[in-house]
Parts: sequence; C-alpha cells; structure tokens
Amino acid sequence: MARDQLDMTPLNSRDELVAWLEAGVKSPAEFRIGTEHEKTPFTLDGHHPVPYEGARGIGALLEGMQILLGWEPIMEGPHIIGLHDVTGGGAISLEPGGQFELSGAPLETVHQTHAELMAHLAQVREVATPLGIGFLGLGMTPSWSRSEIPVMPKGRYKIMTNYMPKVGRYGLDMMYRTCTVQTNLDFSSEADMVKKLRVSVALQPVATALFANSPFTEGKPNGFLSFRSEIWRDTDNDRSGMLPWAFEDGMGFERWVDYALDVPMYFVKRGDSYIDVAGSSFRDFFDGKNDKLPGERPTLSDWANHLSTIFPEVRLKRYLEMRGADGQPWGRLTALPAFWVGLLYDDTSLDAAWELVKGWSAEERQALRDEVPRLGFKAKIGNRFLFEIAKDCLVLAHAGLRRRGRIDATGLDESRHLAPLDRILDNGHTPAEEMLEKYNGAWRGSVEPAYDEFAF
Repeated sequence: MARDQLDMTPLNSRDELVAWLEAGVKSPAEFRIGTEHEKTPFTLDGHHPVPYEGARGIGALLEGMQILLGWEPIMEGPHIIGLHDVTGGGAISLEPGGQFELSGAPLETVHQTHAELMAHLAQVREVATPLGIGFLGLGMTPSWSRSEIPVMPKGRYKIMTNYMPKVGRYGLDMMYRTCTVQTNLDFSSEADMVKKLRVSVALQPVATALFANSPFTEGKPNGFLSFRSEIWRDTDNDRSGMLPWAFEDGMGFERWVDYALDVPMYFVKRGDSYIDVAGSSFRDFFDGKNDKLPGERPTLSDWANHLSTIFPEVRLKRYLEMRGADGQPWGRLTALPAFWVGLLYDDTSLDAAWELVKGWSAEERQALRDEVPRLGFKAKIGNRFLFEIAKDCLVLAHAGLRRRGRIDATGLDESRHLAPLDRILDNGHTPAEEMLEKYNGAWRGSVEPAYDEFAF
C-alpha cells in the first residue's frame, strides 16, 4: 500500500463500515484489473542488499523515478517513501526491506496490464542501472540473512517490526525477505463478491503452486517450493489464513466487518505520527476503549488503513485481492492477472470453478493450503492431485479469457498471457522445482546465478 489513507470523517456506526465496503460494487462494464508486484533490489556489484541512504540507495532511486515520471512524491518526514500518479492512479511504494512495489493503475484488460509492466520496468532500469541497482524476481531473497537487510524509514514498519515476534515465528521474514505479485478484481454485488471470494480462497493453493518461486534461504534449499507461502502459516494467525467462516451461511459485507473489527490493530495515524496500538482490536477503538486514544472514535482513514493490515489468502477491501503467489520474473508476472481474470470475470468459468470447489470441506481446504508450500502440484485434496486441479483451472481461465474477447493490436485475446502457465503444466514442474534442478546441476550448488537469470 503506497499511501496511508487521510480521510478524517468520523465513524459513528457499524453500518458506515459496511457501507464503505459496499461502495466497491460496480457494474461489470466498470470492472477493472489492478496488479501489484514486488521485486527485491540488489547491488549489481556483489549482489548485496541496497540501503535506503546514500547516492546509490533506495531514496536516490525514488528521487530519480520522481524526476523521470513527474509523479507526486509521498513523503514521511524528510524521506521520500513512494510516488503516486494522480492522473492514472498507479503508485510506487516500499516494503519494509526495500522491496520495490508497483501498485498498478486500474486497467480494463490484461493487455494493458502487460503494457504497464513493460513501461514500468523500462523506466526503473533507466534510473536504477546508473545507480548500480538491479531487481530480482523471486518470492524470497535467496542468499541474505535477515540481519543484512536494511530497514526502510516508514513509521508503520517500525511498529510492525516490534509486534511481529510476539504473534508468530516468521513475521519479520515476511516483512523483510519476501516478495509477492497480487491481482485485484471487482465485484458487481454482495452475492458476486461472496462467490468470487469463496472460489478464489479455495483455489489460492493452485496459484501458490503455479507461481511457487522461493526454494532458497541464505544460499541453500529450504525444503519448500514456496517458502514465502509457508512463512504466512506462522506470521500472525489472527489476521491471515483461509477464512473458513466465509463459506458459512450469512457471509457478506457485514460478516467481513465483524471479522475485521476483532483483528488486532497495528497503528493509528494522526497527522504525521504513527501511534502504536498493536494488539488492541478495532472494535475496542470503535467503542472508545483504546488505551492509547481514550474516548476517541476512529475515522474512515483509520478503517481503510486497518483493512490494509489484514492478510488472509484473499482480502476484501472495495475489491478482492488475490494474495497467494510468489514474486516472479517479468515474463510470468502478467500470467497471474490473466489466470484470475479468466476464472472470475467470466460467469461461465466462475460457475464452473465454483462447481469444482463447492464440495470441499473447510478441513480439506486447510490441509491443501498447508501442504502446497512443500509439495506444490503433488499436494492432494480428496483423491485428486493439485496438478489435476490446476489443469482444470487453466482450461477454465483460457475459456473465460476467450469469451471476454479483448483483442490486442496483433489480433490475439488475453489468453495469450497464460502461455507461461501452459508451459509449467506441460512440463509438470513448478518454477521452484526447475530452479532446484539448476541449483543441483548447472548452478553447481550456488544461488548466485539467480541474480542473472531472474533479474529484471
């Protein structure tokens, strides 16, 4: 999230929280695609982490991007921490360890998403290469210890850094060592939201396997195909997971509000200051019972910021965020929005996807999610391997994109962006398994070649 919200409208009732979510409802003609992708900066000389400070640091990179793009700088005190395109809606932001994120503009087609990505990467290279900075497209830093990674000057990250070790084993690894690619999609009604949420939660392990891309930690295989996904299993279970209650009767905007009210908060922002309220619930804040802000009621910005700190496999804000995939090299990034748009933005494919998953129990969905970080396509649900389910999903995604009929300048529809996933299923191996083969073969037990093969 590039910018914390600043709407200080006071909140007086639970209905206002529900209405804020309901305001995301759009007609299908207004549906858009948002793609967020993170990449790890490294020094071209020596493959080291890049600090924020200095003439060749992350701050200098952002300043160069601001000059190149003309976007509005996002400041925290004297530090530039991001950029915002006030015209198109895109943004650049920093994750805690300097991971460089593009939050793409809301676009109509996957073709436009691809064009946005190509333009962004060309712009970043233009500024970063003279600074001696490259970017790595993996789900986790493959060689650095956590202590080597710099800390970005953002107040919310200081609060999270202090809180994370209290609630899980891997929270700091999540913050400082992982990267993801995420797709954000719209809904046309509460019922449409619920159906898309259920389908995408159930099938998130498919995306995790297709994009599994984090098999190394500190220079060695870590025993997982997506260690980034495994990290989320022990980061903070109060705010992450598979949302079993979302499949129960009565699911809707109100149910999400009730869930979010009880998720522990991290911070409240007042002016330029972050107030540490970590561990207290939004419900108590809403009732005027927050110890750090006694008697004070939250604002719309507090609600929006709080929702941005909830991390389930699929997150509801005024759109749905698909959160199960590892960071990727540029050639596979557009495949993620193509996959989810094909499944969720075509009613026939959405109906078929629901038929595929509706019989799965909460226990089965959880077991699949727990197994996929280690086993990838070999994970099972019922008597089916995830590989078989992934093939079914890709058939549905292809068909959905063909029916959408969004044609590019060469006469091809959006299904062309699924080609990297077709290749993965054709050879039957996750990207992580292919990397492990290289590590044990051509890379001769070193992860250093990843900085060349998976660089942007």
